[in-house]
Amino acid sequence: MSSYRVGLLVPSSNTTMETEVPEVLRRVADATGDRFTFHANRMRMKTVSESELAAMNADADRAAGELADAAVDVMAYACLVAIMSQGRGAHRDIEKRLTATSAEAGAAVDVVSSAGALVAGLHHIGARKVSLVTPYLKPLTARVVDYIEAEGIEVQDAISLEVDDNIAVGRLDENQLPHIASRLDTRGADAVVLSACVQMPSLGAIPATEAALELPVVTAATATSWQLLSALGAYAPVPGAGALFKG
Repeated sequence: MSSYRVGLLVPSSNTTMETEVPEVLRRVADATGDRFTFHANRMRMKTVSESELAAMNADADRAAGELADAAVDVMAYACLVAIMSQGRGAHRDIEKRLTATSAEAGAAVDVVSSAGALVAGLHHIGARKVSLVTPYLKPLTARVVDYIEAEGIEVQDAISLEVDDNIAVGRLDENQLPHIASRLDTRGADAVVLSACVQMPSLGAIPATEAALELPVVTAATATSWQLLSALGAYAPVPGAGALFKG
């Protein structure tokens, strides 16, 4: 049995990442006996717009350096679109930059990102073609689609819910997601990304969506959880958390 401190870098308006990732890791803790504590730092962002996302990225070094003071064992930059909006492959440079920042502040730990985790998770389950749901305005969804396709994964279809207020995104009803996902064109798809956003609630809707669509389901939050656990060497399969946690 081991104990880990998990660091989360989140938008100031985040309300979901600090519930869904801890819930997945709580299930892992129940299965393994490991213990996880969570320590978050915030970067200002209220509206999911190009300008606020860019400003948040610029503030990430400050937030990572402060979070390093908590002596965390791993750190996640938990805003997918903030990274994907910066252009193809941006997660590699941002993860490297924040890893260096954290090390300089005294915490030589892996820094993962929701953007990198989603891409890595889809490759891990062998998904070559996906359909996805986002809360974003259509131009940002197009950025996300381009980013994922640049990583070698075709996007068959995408639904944009067109909500730009990040607090409102966190208040979306996850119980509607199976119905929303049923409108996706999933012909030939290997998996569905039920929420390409860590702020849009989705964890509770995964089992019903998988049953309805008969396809593996991944979300930004479950991918981030999987990547965090992999970095710690603490992964374990658990029920109800989608394709990455089936073992």
